[in-house]
Amino acid sequence: MGKRTTLLILIILMLPFIGGCSNEIVQTKAAAQNGQLDLNQFDFNNEVVALDGQWEFFWNQLLDPGEFNSGATASFENFPASWTKYSTTETPISGNGYATYRLNFSNPTNEILALKIPKVRTAYKLWINGHLITTIGKLGTTRDDMVPQYLPQVVFFDAQQGQNELVMQVSNYYRPSGGLLYSITMGHPAEILNIRYHGMAYELFLFGALMMMGIYHLALFFFRRKDHTPLYFGLFCILVAIRTMLIGEAFFYVLFPYADFEIVYKIQSLTYYLGVPLILMFFKAILPEYFHTRIVRITQIIAAIYLIVVLLTPPWIYSTINPIYQIWSLLMIFYLFAMLMRIPHHRAKDSWLIIVGGLALIITCIIDIVTLSSLNTNSWPPFLKMIFQADDNSSTGQLIFAISYSFLLAKNFSESLEYKTVMSEKLTQINSQLDELVFQRTKDLTTSNEKIEQQNLELEKINQDLQKLSLKDPLTGLWNRRKYDKTIAMEWSRCLKSRKPISLLFIDVDYFKDYNDLYGHIVGDECLITIADTLKTASLRSSDMVVRYGGEEFIVLLSETDKNDAIETANKLRKIIEELAIPHEASSVKKCVTVSIGVSHLIPDPATSLKDLVAIADKALYYAKASGRNQVKYLDAK
Repeated sequence: MGKRTTLLILIILMLPFIGGCSNEIVQTKAAAQNGQLDLNQFDFNNEVVALDGQWEFFWNQLLDPGEFNSGATASFENFPASWTKYSTTETPISGNGYATYRLNFSNPTNEILALKIPKVRTAYKLWINGHLITTIGKLGTTRDDMVPQYLPQVVFFDAQQGQNELVMQVSNYYRPSGGLLYSITMGHPAEILNIRYHGMAYELFLFGALMMMGIYHLALFFFRRKDHTPLYFGLFCILVAIRTMLIGEAFFYVLFPYADFEIVYKIQSLTYYLGVPLILMFFKAILPEYFHTRIVRITQIIAAIYLIVVLLTPPWIYSTINPIYQIWSLLMIFYLFAMLMRIPHHRAKDSWLIIVGGLALIITCIIDIVTLSSLNTNSWPPFLKMIFQADDNSSTGQLIFAISYSFLLAKNFSESLEYKTVMSEKLTQINSQLDELVFQRTKDLTTSNEKIEQQNLELEKINQDLQKLSLKDPLTGLWNRRKYDKTIAMEWSRCLKSRKPISLLFIDVDYFKDYNDLYGHIVGDECLITIADTLKTASLRSSDMVVRYGGEEFIVLLSETDKNDAIETANKLRKIIEELAIPHEASSVKKCVTVSIGVSHLIPDPATSLKDLVAIADKALYYAKASGRNQVKYLDAK
C-alpha cells in the first residue's frame, strides 16, 4: 500500500500546476507602466511577451486612433482583469458597458509580429498603428446595438521600429464581467502559431479521448441496462468533451466562427449545470454505501431549475445567478472529497484507483471554478496566478479520472476472466462433456476482442480526420486550398478596408496530362514538386502566398501589389520555370515544361467582390492558354 500512497501524494501535488502548464510558454518579466511597454531589449527570437501591466483605460468611451488628444480622460488599470475590478470613480464599474484600451510599446526593429488574442467579453475592434487589424462581433453602446461573439484568434501586423500603438474597443452586455480577462501574447508568427496549435491539438486530443470513452460507456449501458453506472459516466464524459471544445482555445469557434452566441453559451452553461448531478449520480451508483440519496436528489432539483432558467432566459439574466451555482458546486466538491476520504478508512477494494481519479477531478474542477469566479483577481501572487490562469483544467482531470476508472474496469474484467478460467478448469475435470461451454466462452472472448479492434479502428479514423485538418498540400508542401480560401477572404476584407490593391496569379502547367501520359505519374509528381519548390524559393515577398490549387494548377496571392508589379512577377515566374529545362517531349509549345499564367488585379470596393478577382484571373489564364500557352495574360475588371 506504500507505493500506492506515494503515487497518490505525487498526483495530488502535481495537479495544482495543471493550470500553469497550459499552452503558454515562458513569458518576459517586462510589464507596462502608465500605458507604456519598453521592448527594445526584448528578443522575440527566443520567447514571446504577455502584454500585461498598466494600460490606458477609457470607460464608456469608444475612441478611434487619433481621438486620444481630444480631451478624453483615462485611468491606468492593470491588465488583464475584468473591468469590474476597476474604478474610475468612487462607484465600481458594472459588467455592462463599453470602453477603450490603449497600450504604447516600443520595438527595436521593423518586423512582422503576431498577437494571440484570447476570448474577449464580448465584442471588440483592434487597431495597431492606426490600422484596423480585426473585428469580432459588433460593438455597441447598448445591448440592442451590439452583437456578441467569442473567437480566440491569432492576428499578424507590421511592427515598426520605435513607438507602436495598440488600441482596442470593447463592449459587453451579455456577461456579468466584461473586458480583457486573459493575457494578450505577442511574438513572432511562428512562435505564436505554435502556442495556438499546441493548445488546440491538446484540446482536440482531450475531446477525442473523452468522447470515445463516453460513447464506449454508453454502449456498455446499452448492452447491460440494469447497471446505470456506465450511463452516468458516459454522459458525463460527453458533456466534458463538448465543454472542452467551447473553452480554452475554443476550437468549436474555429469551425463555426459565426455561431449564434446565445445558443453556444447556453450549451456551454448546460454542460456545467448538468455535469454536477451526473457525477454525483455516478458515484452514488458505484459506491451506494458512501453517498446519500437525499443530497443527490437536491442536486438534481437545483440542476433542473438552472436548466429551465438557461433555456428560457437570455445569457445576461442566468449568468448573474451563476455564482450561486458555483458555490453549490464547491459544496458538492467538498462533499465528494469527504466521501472519497472515507473509502480508505473502510479499506474498500481497489479504493486507491477511485481516490486518485476522484481527487484529480476535484482539484481541477476547483481550479476552473475559482478561475472563472470573481475570486480570481490580478492582485494574486505569481504562484497563484500561474495555477488559476486557464479555464479548461477539468477536462484534463476528467481524462485522468476516466483512465483510473478504466483501469478499475480492466482489473475487474481481468479478475472476472481469471475466475471464469478457474471455474472452467474445475468443471472440465468434473464433466468432460462441457467442452462446448468452453468453446462458447472462447467465442465470447473473440467477440470482445473484435469489439476492441473496432474501437481502435474508430479511434484511428478520428486521428485521420484530425490529420485532414492540415493546411499543407501533402505532395508539394505548399499551402492547400483550405488555407487559401481562408487567407484570400481575410486579405480581401483587409484591402477593402484599407483601399489597397490585391493581385492574383493563376498558373497552369502546359500540357501536363500529356506529360503524365508520357513519363508516368511518379515523374509527374516530381515535376510538380520541382515547380512548387521553384515558386517557393522565387524572390517573392514574405507576405505573398503560393498555393497548390489542385492538380497542375497553382495560385500566387499578391497583397498590396499593383498591376505592373503583378505582371512583372508573373513573367519572372514563367521565365524561371522555363529555365528549369525540365524535358517535355509531348509539349506542343516547347520541348521543356512551361507554364501559362493569368493575372488579375483589383482595388476592392463595395461594387466588386472576391469572386470578380478570381473569375478575372481564371479568364486570363484561359486566354493565355488559348493564345498559345507559355505566356502571361492580364485582364482588368472592365
